[in-house]
Amino acid sequence: MITHILIRDFAIISEIDIDLNGGLTVVTGETGAGKSIIIEAISLALGGRADKAMVRAGRSKAVVQLAAELRDETGEVSEHILTREIGASGKSLAKIDGEIVTLARLSEFAARLADIHGQYDRHSLFKTENHLALIDAHRSRDTEPARKKAAAAWRADAETKRALSALLESEASSARRRDFMRFELDEITKAELKLGEDETLRENLSVLQNGEAIHEKTTFATEALYDGEGAAMDGLGAAMRALREVSAHSKELGEIARIVADAYYALEDMSGSLRALRDRMDFSPETLNNLIARLDLIERLCGKYGGSVAKVLEYGETLGAALADIENIDARKAELTARLSANEDELVRACEALRALRKTSADELEAKINAELAELNFSGASFAARFDEEGDLRRKLSENGADSVEFLISPNRGQPLLPLAKIASGGEMSRVLLAFKAVIGDYDGIPTMIFDEIDSGISGITAGTVGKKLVRMAAKRQIVCITHLPQIAACGAHHLAIRKSDDGDGVRTFMEVLSEDERVLEIARLLGGANVTETTLKSARELIELSAAGAKA
Repeated sequence: MITHILIRDFAIISEIDIDLNGGLTVVTGETGAGKSIIIEAISLALGGRADKAMVRAGRSKAVVQLAAELRDETGEVSEHILTREIGASGKSLAKIDGEIVTLARLSEFAARLADIHGQYDRHSLFKTENHLALIDAHRSRDTEPARKKAAAAWRADAETKRALSALLESEASSARRRDFMRFELDEITKAELKLGEDETLRENLSVLQNGEAIHEKTTFATEALYDGEGAAMDGLGAAMRALREVSAHSKELGEIARIVADAYYALEDMSGSLRALRDRMDFSPETLNNLIARLDLIERLCGKYGGSVAKVLEYGETLGAALADIENIDARKAELTARLSANEDELVRACEALRALRKTSADELEAKINAELAELNFSGASFAARFDEEGDLRRKLSENGADSVEFLISPNRGQPLLPLAKIASGGEMSRVLLAFKAVIGDYDGIPTMIFDEIDSGISGITAGTVGKKLVRMAAKRQIVCITHLPQIAACGAHHLAIRKSDDGDGVRTFMEVLSEDERVLEIARLLGGANVTETTLKSARELIELSAAGAKA
């Protein structure tokens, strides 16, 4: 709800700085005092249109600020400040909690906070595209699960349509691609590549290309270590045996003997490997050429299909899967077509079930609103929610079902039903809005409602009924009502008065909180005009007492 209003240098307002309370607050004032200007200023702070003509004459800018509290779904309350500034040059600035935001962002945020009757273009009630959401909200416990089911069915249907469309689009080019893809896959498959094969080939090629030197050196090493005169193994064996004979006499000699023995046996183990390496050296040109050819093949495939053996193998798997899809395209197409038909049937059933629930909700909403209109002495008025059922339902399927709804009203018996926005009379529109708010206010989530000219065109018993209805609505939210009728003003829990004065620098409008005595005097003025008498004061007190009693009843 709105907790504070600050208006500075706006039109004829020099400054208004005032707290707002919960419940029903009534605002009164003499004709021309500036009641409409207050509404215009608040509307501006909620994202309304800005005009440099709104800046008070001689001032550089106008500022409107609203302090507000918002309660989330968990019940936690957050505090916010909405600011709107208009420069004399026409430049406008919007802020939320001190941060500059776009006007669209401010309007979006403000829509959760307050609803001002009078700015009809800002009301969801008068926008046909929002009527369906109000019907859904009225019986949300039933409609929300059904709406989610329809939305899920629509998404599944849309995904299947996208998959089938992509498949059909690729079908024409698939035949041309198939032969080329098969050629590439055959080339990769026939190569029978193995991970790490290229590294092994390069190593073997290096060995073969240096085979003569390797054979010569390994032969020399074999003779030096094992076979030649004065071979290292003979000397090392003799040293090992000599040291073993004396190793028991010294710990140090024992350690040396162990190291020499380890070296002897290590060389002995290596002898077989060295001789085998020397003996298998193949200097055959055929073997060398085969190695070079194989490595050339692998390098060519790597250069063509990815840069490494792993990438070539991965590309081959991709080709295989793509070819399988192409070669099975008819089966895939049949599968998607059957799935699409099943999805559409499921979507139609979900939308039909949702429509039935929406019609039940609409019937209940019609009955409740017509009852509210009757209470407001809207004699002969008739409200209806009309579903557009022309044409094939399948052509209207969407994520939100297949329905479009428009709220219609006949203000008087015998008159045709017309869209809400075409109601000619401001008083009629005010009462229609009040009837709607009395019904949908519990679930539209808007904590503050501001009514301007709610009493236009009504008097007497109807005014008292409107006042009682406002009191009942204010039990659950903040209601601010600008009125000129004493019957409505007497129902307020809080009373603000708008005054106009000339302070020598020009006319200015200000607002003040009325005490109980001041409130009686103000209502007496509404009852009897400028000449307040003891009779009108007494009537004012009685009216306040009767209103308080009626509110409790």
